[in-house]
Amino acid sequence: MNFANQTIILTGAAGGMGQAIARRFGAAGAKIALLDRDEAALKETAAQLKEEGISNWPCVCDVTDAEQCTLAINQTVSRFGGVDILVNNAGITHRSAFAETELAVFRRVMEVNYFGSLYCAHAALPHLLKSKGSIVIISSISGFSPLLGRSGYSASKYALHGLFESLRSEVAPKGVHIMMVCPGFTDTNINKNALAGDGQLNQHPRSTTGKIYSPETVADAILEGLRKKKRTLVLSPIGKLAYAISRIFPGFYEKRMAMKLRHEIER
Repeated sequence: MNFANQTIILTGAAGGMGQAIARRFGAAGAKIALLDRDEAALKETAAQLKEEGISNWPCVCDVTDAEQCTLAINQTVSRFGGVDILVNNAGITHRSAFAETELAVFRRVMEVNYFGSLYCAHAALPHLLKSKGSIVIISSISGFSPLLGRSGYSASKYALHGLFESLRSEVAPKGVHIMMVCPGFTDTNINKNALAGDGQLNQHPRSTTGKIYSPETVADAILEGLRKKKRTLVLSPIGKLAYAISRIFPGFYEKRMAMKLRHEIER
């Protein structure tokens, strides 16, 4: 796959992962429509990318608003003439025990992670059918394996797999490719900005398992995965191991995972 002059719509573009993805695709010659709700951070990101010679257009968009998503995508099409790749990267998480998590937190996580991706894909699909383009979904290891203290986050990622793997069966025969990306623990602000059960920022330190990946490493893997038309991209060895063990020995996996992470939600 040649990315030169292709148009990429990227949500969550002002975050660490978003910036890395924009730089990687930009270096390959793509034009990037940068979508993010943080206007100040978005403008700063766009200016930095422009200085680096990356063609981009910033668009303030809250992905939890379906009308804003449709407007942003229509404006991108008007500006660039079409859409070749949609990267649904915007996301938030929480770290809190289920019983101590307010219902509003579950709803907020689902609105951003699940409905934000749904809204953008629904608006972009007619254009992607024309270009026979691709949809990239930034999921997680917790999209196929349980993760203690992140029940709402995990639910949103499981939902993404159900939605987009079902959609794949509809659009693959029409030439649209869908790739689910499941990184392991990655050094981004999504974890620094994790919500607590009351909706405030979580002050407890995060536990990790395995290697911490840089956003740049993940961005490189995404580009290479698209070139190879991967359906599912599980990036880390620990992720691949978790995928296998959680299915073959689910009880063992749950106990080991809980032992590693339980202190995050203990008071």
